[in-house]
Amino acid sequence: MKIGIIGATGMAGQEIYREAARRGEEAVAIVRDAAKARELLGAEAAVVEKDAFDLTAADLAGFDAVVDAFGTSPDQAHTHNDLTRQLVQAAPASDQASPRLLFILGAGSLTNPETGRLAIEDIRKAPGSEAWISIPEAALEQLEYLRAVDSVDWVGVSPQMMFTPGEATTPQVGQDSLLTAADGGSHTTAGTMAVGILDELQNPSYRNTRFTVSDA
Repeated sequence: MKIGIIGATGMAGQEIYREAARRGEEAVAIVRDAAKARELLGAEAAVVEKDAFDLTAADLAGFDAVVDAFGTSPDQAHTHNDLTRQLVQAAPASDQASPRLLFILGAGSLTNPETGRLAIEDIRKAPGSEAWISIPEAALEQLEYLRAVDSVDWVGVSPQMMFTPGEATTPQVGQDSLLTAADGGSHTTAGTMAVGILDELQNPSYRNTRFTVSDA
C-alpha cells in the first residue's frame, strides 16, 4: 500500500511514517522541506517536497491512502479546514482510483461519558485555553464538514484529551466517546496513534465516520 503522509515531520506524522515503513508499506513523506524530512526520518526516506496546499488530483492519484497529519499554530488553526476541503475536492477528480483520506482530528468532538457533553466544553474551561482553543475548535468544525461528505472514502481519528509524544502502547479503539487508559487518564501518544492508524488502513473498520484511539 502506498501511503502519503502530509506533515510527516511533525509529532504524529513521524510516527505514522515509521510505523508504515516498519510494516512494509510504501510510506511517502509529503513535506515542504525534503532535507528536514530526511534528517528526521532517515536519508533513504521517500519524500515528495510540496506544500500541501498545492497538492492536485494528479499528486493524489498515485496513493492508496493519504494521511493528513498537518499541524499548525493557533493563529493558523483555520488552515486545517482549508486543507481538508482541498483534499476532499481534489481526490475524486483523479482519473485513477481515489485514495482513502484519513484525517487526524481533535478530542473536542468526543463525548465525555461522565457529563454526556462534548469534551470541547471542558476544554473551553481550561485555564489559559484562550491562547490555543482555536485548534480544537477548528478540529470540531473539520469533523462537522466531513460528516456531510460522501463523495470520497474518508475516515477521521481523534486522540484523547492529551495527545503527546511517546512510544506505542496497544491501542484502545472507540468511536464517539472519551476512553480511559489503565492509569485513569485520557491520553494518546503519537506512537499509539500511529499503530491505530495503520491498523485501520490495513484492515478498514470505519468508512466516512470518525473513530478514536487511546493508550492502553
